[in-house]
Amino acid sequence: MNANKNISQDAKFLTYDLGLAAALTTLGYSLYDIDRVEPKKSQFIFNRDEHIDKMVNDYWDDKLTLPVRSFYDSLKMLKNRLYSVVE
Repeated sequence: MNANKNISQDAKFLTYDLGLAAALTTLGYSLYDIDRVEPKKSQFIFNRDEHIDKMVNDYWDDKLTLPVRSFYDSLKMLKNRLYSVVE
């Protein structure tokens, strides 16, 4: 999957971190695509909005509060998407 051509650099947020991707998904951010960079490395691509940078900083500063079960469900969904991609 490669979405880099379809949306502008300013309109997307990219991360390799599975935990951060699960947190953003739990917060309701739309996962645009998963770009398989290498066989064992994937980049999660989200649609950017004016609040996403604050949420990312809160995640890294350990200030983000999320419903645990929803976070776990998001984590499972992302892992399923990662492992079900056929190249």
